[in-house]
Amino acid sequence: MERVSIFVDGANMYYAQKRLGWFLDYRKLLCYFRTHLGMQVADAFYYTAFDPSAKGRDATFHDYLLHSGYVLRTRPIKGCCDTAREEPPWERVELTVDMTLDMLLTLDHYDVCAIFSGDGNFERVVEALRARGKQVMVFAHPEMTARELRNATGIHFHDLRDMERYIARTDRAPESCAHEREKPAAEGWINE
Repeated sequence: MERVSIFVDGANMYYAQKRLGWFLDYRKLLCYFRTHLGMQVADAFYYTAFDPSAKGRDATFHDYLLHSGYVLRTRPIKGCCDTAREEPPWERVELTVDMTLDMLLTLDHYDVCAIFSGDGNFERVVEALRARGKQVMVFAHPEMTARELRNATGIHFHDLRDMERYIARTDRAPESCAHEREKPAAEGWINE
């Protein structure tokens, strides 16, 4: 049985979901790999920035991810000093380096690397992983995927639109995976 490690670019998936018109159920996502693709999930990572001054919804979602089996990698959004701007003074937080490091540091844990992002910055790591004999699958919205990443991935690019019936959230609790017992959802987690 092939081992897969899943790496989710939270910001990229957030905007992809807005374009798709539906939200990913991250428990169903793990079940998709186990049940439909017949793989053993070695690791699942979720990367996101957070506003340290805001509480509530983010914390609840983060608890849900942790209870679902994900390793959560976060970085605080940092303020910047430009007071002349009318927009909120936040600089963008890049987690690409963290994702790349985890892909390389956990190389011995998996046979297949599943990247949920369309960010072209992953082109070189995809090439490096393939040179090491790893299969790399990219899951993204095709209109939001960099040409460089598509070229590096080739036939292993997967359109999120084709996966809706397997991984979309619904109003009811996610169905349990056939290979594991249902884990309780984080208390207070609500649908967006």
